[in-house]
Amino acid sequence: MLVLTQYKSHSLHKHLRDGWSVFNPELREYVTPVPAQMRHGDKWYLGTADAIYQNEYLIKRSDADYTIILSGDHIYRMDYASMLNTHKALGADATVACMKVPVEEGCHFGVVAADSKRKITRFDEKPDAPPPCEDDPKYALASMGVYIFSTRLLLEVLEQDSRDETSSHDFGKDIFPQLIHNHHVCAHYFGEQEGRVSPDRYWRDVGTLDSYYQANMDLLEPVPPMDLYQEDWPIRSYQAQTPPARAVPGKSGTEGVFINSMLAGGTVVSGGNVDHSVLFKNVFVGDRSLVSDSVIFGNVKIGKNVRLKNCIVDKHVTIPDGEVIGFDPVRDGERFTLSENGIVVIPESYSFG
Repeated sequence: MLVLTQYKSHSLHKHLRDGWSVFNPELREYVTPVPAQMRHGDKWYLGTADAIYQNEYLIKRSDADYTIILSGDHIYRMDYASMLNTHKALGADATVACMKVPVEEGCHFGVVAADSKRKITRFDEKPDAPPPCEDDPKYALASMGVYIFSTRLLLEVLEQDSRDETSSHDFGKDIFPQLIHNHHVCAHYFGEQEGRVSPDRYWRDVGTLDSYYQANMDLLEPVPPMDLYQEDWPIRSYQAQTPPARAVPGKSGTEGVFINSMLAGGTVVSGGNVDHSVLFKNVFVGDRSLVSDSVIFGNVKIGKNVRLKNCIVDKHVTIPDGEVIGFDPVRDGERFTLSENGIVVIPESYSFG
């Protein structure tokens, strides 16, 4: 397995190191985070296709017959072996993972049209008027930004695209709209019964603060749209060796309570109330404090009589006694970043003056 990263990210590298150090390079199994490259020309990545082109030496070195290209800001589960089987069975030169979206939302995606044999006949990147599915006009067939290429073809089209001065060097805008006219490009339908992953059809682009926040809130649904509990397909991460999470009475005698929330190890709710929130490891919630509809990262200390609502609190923040955040947009906007939907973001190691 090869992972290419466009930008440096300490958290991502730490996650790969701690959660995915299970492969044996002697068996040609590996995860390799790669910082941004400038191997062709004097500019950083110009588009999604250029990002792969700048790292083509790694693809050539792998000697792989097929290359899978993924996006780094999407949340979903997919059995890529099943998609590769589709690619092989259809004799495709390239395969695009697709899913149905409401036709009015199609303008945010690359939208494809495919015939009865799954051959893609049209590819429009973020069209103003998305073409609906023939069998269900309420929906459009959207590209998920997940592609399989026969490696030889991938290297050829990347080289050709790099020489096109009019290209934006993007798979959706430039590569596929041309490729479908002279190559066999097919669709793989996400969320079908093939493969080992339960077909929950969950897919989220978390490229904005609001979409990231909502993805966390999705996990608190009575039946989460993504099944975290499929025993034969665990979601791999690193679980620190921490004490169990617990709720205890505070000094005032008020019971610590958490309702419809997810709490990681080492978290202590001491006389506070946590409602509809996601708390990472080693969070402390003080006496008579309220945390609701929020995402609290690790090693956050929340003092007494604090009220937080609709917040994302990054790591290593200490919130002093009596703070109120998420209830007054004007005051919050003077101190913090607010998302389009009003989610308050408190940055890492923020110091309350």
